[in-house]
Amino acid sequence: MKHSMHNWMRPEPIETTLERLHRLGYDGIEISGEPERHNVTEIRALLDKYQLECWGSVTMMFEGRDLLHPDAGVRKSTVQYCKDSIKLAHALGGKMFCIVPSTVGKVKPLASDAEEWRWAVEGLKEVAAFAQDHGITPGIEPLNRFETYFIKRHDQALLLAEEVGYDMRVVLDAFHINIEESDWQQAIRNTGSRLLDFHVADNNRKPCGQGRYDWREVVSVLKEINYQGHLTAEFVLQMDHTPTATQTEKHESDMQFSEADLKFIKGHGSGLISAADYDAATQASIDHLKACGA
Repeated sequence: MKHSMHNWMRPEPIETTLERLHRLGYDGIEISGEPERHNVTEIRALLDKYQLECWGSVTMMFEGRDLLHPDAGVRKSTVQYCKDSIKLAHALGGKMFCIVPSTVGKVKPLASDAEEWRWAVEGLKEVAAFAQDHGITPGIEPLNRFETYFIKRHDQALLLAEEVGYDMRVVLDAFHINIEESDWQQAIRNTGSRLLDFHVADNNRKPCGQGRYDWREVVSVLKEINYQGHLTAEFVLQMDHTPTATQTEKHESDMQFSEADLKFIKGHGSGLISAADYDAATQASIDHLKACGA
């Protein structure tokens, strides 16, 4: 297993992110699916400079991106967004693409269950076929009930992947399966060879080792199914807005973000994290995983 990390949790220049990952011993990045922002030539040069690989990309399902939306125009533009993100991953030498089918934070359906399932299958078929043509393996990620009403468990994701075909697989996240699965170990075992990617954060969404997960057990179960992908860090540093706070939001000079970025970050209970605090959390996560045999 290798170690990667997302780059949506702190809005900063991509070189800042890659330098940190190199310095702290990571193998790669699962880059945010924001193809219009990324200069492929520049990022490829930076990946070489910092001796990192692009593991793949992940959808950023902001408002207006939704494969289940009743408006056919929204569904069509979301399919195109996924295709553009796949092109980004392919251009950077990536291997996988993590897909959340609906808008993150949308917790009520806008159409019937049958209609939404049909739209999901139709859209994902088109996305998955495109991914296959570009040498990218796609996977569906279940979230938790506070972020979606649609795909929340591994069995739902497996069923959807089976209907889509085109080697569609499943991405599991330690934080989400701790909430939604009755037995997270069995969820990993049941997913088995269909497990494409594994996102890591502790049960409280802090860096690995700062919650109640036994990470030696997590690593052991992943080895049991012969998981060969990456452990992709996706912790969220929560902001404390009470007098018990030990840190406050800090808008540092290197930060670059849009209104949508900040809304997404704050929607996860986080905020503008200082580089020093983010460095410490990023190091804590990988150090704990490596100490647990990953």
